[in-house]
Amino acid sequence: MRRSAIEMTVAVGFLAVAIGLLVARANPATAYEPSVYVGTPTVTWAGFALALAIAVGTTLVCRGRQQGVGIGLGALTVTAIVSLPLVRNYRFAGMGDALTHLGLTRDIVAGATQPHELFYPGLHAFATVFHFVGGVSIERGLLIGMVVLFVPFVVFVPLVVRGMAGSELAVGIAAIASWMVLPVNNIATHMAVHTNSNALFLVPPAVFALVAYLRRRSTVERLPLGVSPFSALILLTGFALLVVHPQQMINVVVLIGAVSGVQYLARWRFDDHPMLEHPTTYAHTISLGALFGIWALSNERFRQAVIALVTGLLAQDIGGNSTVNQRGTSLTEIGGSLTELFVKMFLDKAIIAIIVGLFILVVWLRRTSLDDEPRSFVNYVSLSLFPLTGMFLVYFLGTPTMAFRQIGFIYVLLTILAGIAFAQLTGGLSSVITRPGANAVVALVLSACLVLGLVTVFTSPLIYNPSQHVTDEMMSGYEDALGHGAEGVPYAGMGYDPYRYDHGINGVSGGGSGTISGASATTGTANASVFSAGNYTGAYPADKYYLVFTEWDRTKEIDIYEGLNYDRAALEELDTEPDVNKVIANDEFKMYTVNGTTVNRTAVNATA
Repeated sequence: MRRSAIEMTVAVGFLAVAIGLLVARANPATAYEPSVYVGTPTVTWAGFALALAIAVGTTLVCRGRQQGVGIGLGALTVTAIVSLPLVRNYRFAGMGDALTHLGLTRDIVAGATQPHELFYPGLHAFATVFHFVGGVSIERGLLIGMVVLFVPFVVFVPLVVRGMAGSELAVGIAAIASWMVLPVNNIATHMAVHTNSNALFLVPPAVFALVAYLRRRSTVERLPLGVSPFSALILLTGFALLVVHPQQMINVVVLIGAVSGVQYLARWRFDDHPMLEHPTTYAHTISLGALFGIWALSNERFRQAVIALVTGLLAQDIGGNSTVNQRGTSLTEIGGSLTELFVKMFLDKAIIAIIVGLFILVVWLRRTSLDDEPRSFVNYVSLSLFPLTGMFLVYFLGTPTMAFRQIGFIYVLLTILAGIAFAQLTGGLSSVITRPGANAVVALVLSACLVLGLVTVFTSPLIYNPSQHVTDEMMSGYEDALGHGAEGVPYAGMGYDPYRYDHGINGVSGGGSGTISGASATTGTANASVFSAGNYTGAYPADKYYLVFTEWDRTKEIDIYEGLNYDRAALEELDTEPDVNKVIANDEFKMYTVNGTTVNRTAVNATA
């Protein structure tokens, strides 16, 4: 294809992204959306699909500047998809940890908490700056921060592969693999305001700094006192990870420590090897490990997390196996299965993992066409997977959520290795079939994985987990409910503990995980089986309580779970039950008093 035709085609791709964003912006979400995919206009998705098709083709076929433009188009398109909650004017995204992060940021803005008092204040500090400098709401500042922290992932993954292998085909395939957003699994890592997940997207810059340090042996590029600028970059990116989320920082320490171990063994075993020419990473391992230790050991939350992990390891009924079995039973009861869910959520990840695993085996058997130095880098990363997988097994037995977060980090490394693996696969296939045929097969596999990855980057009913879209009406409903409830009367959610909304609205400094803003009122959830039997007064261990639920609760429990936990009929009969009174209601929020409890009706008249 002529150069002018390629440039025109790529220009069409950028135009398609621009049109898609404009249409999405012109059609903001006006009510709760169970799925951002369904809520976003079809024209937007058509524009994004066209742009990605052009980006994939250009990235695989072209070289040099034209390939770089294609990579830029794909990165822009995926960033636009990730930005949809922001573009479509969501009030907020996330109902678990995200609301607590919102409360922590609100505390910083109000001066009730200083950033350095938090264990990981990075995202909160970002949002605070956007709030004060840009004049945006705190919620919007956090959504902007989420997108800003995502961008380094799609930028640095191809740069890391360029430093490791140098092959333009490998760089292009690595870029496409980054667009799949494999670290997000929607079990413990999410595309939302979730600091652990957000930190994953900062890992490639740290790996890039490591690769650059190992490759650049010139003594010209030195800072004062002979310090390598790439050493400084390793420490800087490590610190950035520490303040966004320490778990991902300690994973980077393990990665660099594994490199140090491999270097030590290489120096002990070989007299002539490319690894012997690489500068050692001993000092970086010690420095970052010490930094993490000083930061973590002085923090109470870290000590509590370690205690929880040890407790989980010692308890027989805690672990990933019990969690998987429970979810599998629930899916069967609503007509789904773990197999179906695996295909939707993990098929693309499984394909990438299998191909990368086979590639690593071939590298260890020395059956690849890789030069010595690229093979050394592959060995560094692949051997680091052993301690990282060991950490996953410990987490799996102790705290399953942490285990799936660990998988997220492992998939950052697999995304990087996928570029080199698929490039080698293309070369191997071309010796069996034609080169165009090999390119077509690889392009087809990558495109299928890309689609699978992007349709599950956000939660949706497709994976039995509705979007955690927080609307204005949900927020205003909780503001009225929490602001005008009677002293000492607890709040019970329908499968969801309301204290998270209290965090988001009133901040975290005044309360904890079991109370409303530090007051005597506690929170919890209504007993599902008792509630479904129509025994509303017995569904919560209190003589009087508030029952609160949003459109998200109703969508999840009734529409998606089909009344598996909370019966539809029991919910509909609330309005006719003599011991239950509706006191606050709008289109997406309802609060009832059970057993005659009342609230300050004058204050909530506008929404009652």
